[in-house]
Amino acid sequence: MSQLIVDAARAWIGTPYVHQASVKGAGTDCLGLIRGIWRQFFGPEPERMPAYTADWGEWGDDELLIGGAGRLLRPADPEEEPGDVLIFRMRSGAIAKHMGIQARTGAAASFVHAYDRHGVVESPLAAPWRSKIVGRYRFPPLN
Repeated sequence: MSQLIVDAARAWIGTPYVHQASVKGAGTDCLGLIRGIWRQFFGPEPERMPAYTADWGEWGDDELLIGGAGRLLRPADPEEEPGDVLIFRMRSGAIAKHMGIQARTGAAASFVHAYDRHGVVESPLAAPWRSKIVGRYRFPPLN
């Protein structure tokens, strides 16, 4: 399952960044990437996604990404695996507002994510990114 998730995420590479979108090849944001992978493997999204502004994570204290992941995904074991859903807090004191899919582990660790002004890319999971991880989850098993 984990390699299937990674392959699915990598298939989105090159998709432009479009706020609130979730269409491979046309546009997506970081949440839209996770939503698209969900639809590919599990069918319709289990919750309706409310509209959100581009600056939604700059104010408030409601951990929406962590809450949603806790409802729909499984907490990951401490050992990282390809296919894990990573949730990031982009700055201290702010809510978590970025997510991606771990693609590789070990010394060459990487993750696939939709990044504003870059689109969907695979980035090294280097120390600056690692220090921002506040959640690690897994998709449910395939039936």
